[in-house]
Amino acid sequence: MTLGKVWNRILLSGLGSDPIRPNHSSVKTKVIKMVRLSCLRLRREDRVLQNVIKALMWLLPGYGKATTWHTMLKTRDSLFSADKTTQRNNITLGSSLTAQPNQNESWISPNEDFAFGFQQSRKDGFILAIWFNKIPQRTIVWSANRDNLVQQGSTVQLTNFGSLELRDSTGRDVWSAAASGSGVSHAAMLDTGNFVLTNQKNFYLWESFHEPTDPLLPTQYLGQGKELVSRYSESDYSSRRFHFRVGDNGAIEFSARGFPVGSDSYNVVYELNMLSQGNGMQVMFNQSGFVYLQAQNGTIIEWLTSSNSIFSKGFYQRVVLDYHGVFRHYIYPKDDDRNSRGWPSGKWSQTSLSIPKNICLSIKGPYGPGACGYNSYCSVEIDGTPNCQCPIGYTFVDPDDKMKGCRPNFKAQNCDEDSKDVNNFVMYTMENTYSRYGDFEATSPVSEDWSLNYCLVDCFCALVIYQNDSCWKKKIPISNGMRDYSMLGKAMIKVRKDSIVTSKPSNHSINSFQETLILIGSVLLSSSGFLNIVLLITSLVLFFRLRRKTSITKPCQNMPKMNLRSFTFSELEKATNGFKEQLGVGAFGAVFKGVVQLGDNNTTSAIAVKKLDNKKLVKDGDQEFTAEVMSIGRTNHKNLVKLSGFCNEGQHRLLVYDYMSNGSLATILFETSNKPNWHQRMRIAFGIARGLFYLHEECSTQIIHCDIKP
Repeated sequence: MTLGKVWNRILLSGLGSDPIRPNHSSVKTKVIKMVRLSCLRLRREDRVLQNVIKALMWLLPGYGKATTWHTMLKTRDSLFSADKTTQRNNITLGSSLTAQPNQNESWISPNEDFAFGFQQSRKDGFILAIWFNKIPQRTIVWSANRDNLVQQGSTVQLTNFGSLELRDSTGRDVWSAAASGSGVSHAAMLDTGNFVLTNQKNFYLWESFHEPTDPLLPTQYLGQGKELVSRYSESDYSSRRFHFRVGDNGAIEFSARGFPVGSDSYNVVYELNMLSQGNGMQVMFNQSGFVYLQAQNGTIIEWLTSSNSIFSKGFYQRVVLDYHGVFRHYIYPKDDDRNSRGWPSGKWSQTSLSIPKNICLSIKGPYGPGACGYNSYCSVEIDGTPNCQCPIGYTFVDPDDKMKGCRPNFKAQNCDEDSKDVNNFVMYTMENTYSRYGDFEATSPVSEDWSLNYCLVDCFCALVIYQNDSCWKKKIPISNGMRDYSMLGKAMIKVRKDSIVTSKPSNHSINSFQETLILIGSVLLSSSGFLNIVLLITSLVLFFRLRRKTSITKPCQNMPKMNLRSFTFSELEKATNGFKEQLGVGAFGAVFKGVVQLGDNNTTSAIAVKKLDNKKLVKDGDQEFTAEVMSIGRTNHKNLVKLSGFCNEGQHRLLVYDYMSNGSLATILFETSNKPNWHQRMRIAFGIARGLFYLHEECSTQIIHCDIKP
């Protein structure tokens, strides 16, 4: 019986319905034996070899012999490369590539899925890399010089001595592949994404799979002493501070290290140490999309991906330690695949794998800034991505890189004994916000008001955490800031009053008008008594009418215990360019897009302004409006849009929210070309349900939201 028939019988009999634990050990043993035989006899039959690998991928996790697994992984790549190299030219000794802008010169795999060569990373900077060749994004999966970019004219060469060397434009050595032993006869870019140096017998003397950067590809594994290091940003491939490491003792560890990279001090994000299961572990990533931890004795320690999500050869795949520190599995449907199961085409989509689930809460350790930078706080999005934000009175150090943290927009408090500088500061409350480390003083039991004043009068105190009748004072820089609706505590941050831009309506125009009336009256008083009386009465009428209007339009002040900003109507009218760009219309008013200045510098932020319809509001509703603003302002949940400010100026009542750049749900569902798949729709539905449950059950003041629409 051929191996293909064995495989078909397995599928038809239903034994392959459970990819983890087949029911009949005898069939399993038979398949493993035939795998071994096929490796010796069937080198030229691609389809049979593919069935060999499929059978092994589906059956081996329950077989429990790691030596067979690693032997077959090596044999598989060797057989595939040996077979495919007969259909193309190997990369021969003396071959080279040169870094040039907009050049397409590269070494491509037989199926053209992967390419090896130079990519321009930044202006005048090139990175030697491997990337997905058939997709427009040309996503990089490996790089040689991520922390040492080279210039135009640099070269990579497979020398006549069998060494793969990268030299810059001046001829200086930048990087080389350390091939074990000698006798390199050629190089090859394999269909798996693995770039190898081989000898005449097709044994690998060096391979890129053994020197990973931040991703893993199917059939690649992370062994002892190896690690993934996150990139700096989405487009900057240099090393950042997040590490995913398999220790020399076999322990799996996510960590956030300090700068520069290589620092000995680090904070553990996620750790799994189960050495009793075997002498060390390794992270395995197979072709079906399964990621799991396996002991070296073959025991499966833990499945990191769901066992019901299998992605075949119809998808490109990679697991990546993202630049924000989250370990994820991404898939990309191939253009010629008609069975994408609802996943959107033309882009990478995230599957259910996300470790840790909430990195904001997972980083544990007294060193470093936390998931985000210093003086910022972290809240996690529904997909596990950390959202870094600045507290009121602070702005990002680099708006293009929010993970660098925030800086205060004001001068620090004066510590002189006779200084009255304390009167220039105010405390703002941030609900469900916490900073785990960096306390310089703690007091208990105390009240919230006592804690607020306790920090306000202390010139060293920048922020105080209050929870369970206890308070903790913190200095600048503030580290490990996090916000989550499950937290019961609150943070109260101290800022200088004039650092919050809240302009009041100027009386300059009123005074000028009064002066004009006085001047005209003085001239006319010298002519006709009757005319003077008429003009005087007219002036008084205009004066008191203008004064009455001014008194009506006086805006309210900031709410000291709320992290909300009070705007004037003229500010919001200017910010929205006269309420020009309408985003949508609701039951109580229209929503407009605007841009507002933050602090005293030129930093701006996009906002959404809801202009309430006066006809829908009750008369004399100042008190009710203020109560509603305070109620909404206290809500904080990752599935709710944040209220950042308001305007209550006479007949003008407006609410200011953070602008959601992705648009409304209606736009995503009905207007975009890439409709969300079933998996994404379920995540959206769960997010809406969590937000409503929070409003109805979990927030301090229950809010019944009846107007639900996309």
